[in-house]
Amino acid sequence: MMRRVGFDLLLVPPRVEASLWRRLRFENEKRCREQIFTRYRLLARAIARRQHGRRPKYGADLGDMEQFAYEGLLQAIDRYDPLRGIPFGAYARRRIVGSIADGSARMSESDATFSQRRRAETDRVRSLRRGEEDDPVAALAALVSGLAIGLMLEGSALVVGADGIDPRPNAYQSLEWRELHALLAGGIAELPEREAVIIRQHYEAGVSFAQIADLLNLSKGRVSQLHAAALGRLRRRLHGYRR
Repeated sequence: MMRRVGFDLLLVPPRVEASLWRRLRFENEKRCREQIFTRYRLLARAIARRQHGRRPKYGADLGDMEQFAYEGLLQAIDRYDPLRGIPFGAYARRRIVGSIADGSARMSESDATFSQRRRAETDRVRSLRRGEEDDPVAALAALVSGLAIGLMLEGSALVVGADGIDPRPNAYQSLEWRELHALLAGGIAELPEREAVIIRQHYEAGVSFAQIADLLNLSKGRVSQLHAAALGRLRRRLHGYRR
């Protein structure tokens, strides 16, 4: 079933969002920034998909447009003044559309070829290659298993939280596959908060490491480290299951 993004936003009680803005702007609670981003992330993706359908097929691909949309959303969150009385959704839409237009115009043909998908894969490999340099076999095993876990996360609903998607496997999946998914779901729930945010944002919606770094006020290198640590925890959880 397709999600009705605009309708979903209406279901968020205004007092909840007002509380998030108050705590972010006046109490400097950084966690509220990520929560606001997550609430409007589906809106940004929907705008990116509409803009992609209206633009030439030889331009930026959908993944790139989604990244430009997330950039616009982050800019809107940082610049929005809740005291002016303008609904954030209306304010953010203009920023998101403008960010997509600017980003698409900046892209050269070579940039378009090096798509968001390839950048994400490169970030993941670099993240997982950190550490264990003194043991090439262990490093290779960690890299392969980490990438495999990433593919499982990306191809499932395990990392989806409040968006309402049912994470349970269907009847055609094997018992062992269901058990692995259950272990991963449990492992994600037990991750430290920042690691869980990185896993959910990156694998659920394809938010890049650079934008997650912006979202959490961290360096991209630190996001890479936390990503590797999270996948390491999940890998050890699965390894314990196999033994």
